[in-house]
Amino acid sequence: MDSFSSPSSSSHDPKMSAEDFMDQLKVQLAQAYAEEFLETVRGKCFDKCITKPGSSLSGGESSCISRCVDRYIEATSIISRALFNSR
Repeated sequence: MDSFSSPSSSSHDPKMSAEDFMDQLKVQLAQAYAEEFLETVRGKCFDKCITKPGSSLSGGESSCISRCVDRYIEATSIISRALFNSR
């Protein structure tokens, strides 16, 4: 069961302040974003870099994965800065 379908997150505790609720929501959204980010990177970089799946990575596959992840993180960082600076 994920954090979005757990009983504690689907029902609002009447004792919880609006600020606490928003903080909890922000944490859950950040976690969901991180999971989606990792899944996207895994899928895109795997598809791009792994040509012959096996029990270990070749040197070329390993460096391709490393460069792919680095580029994806850099691109996401640039987009995030542009989004937050435009507000």
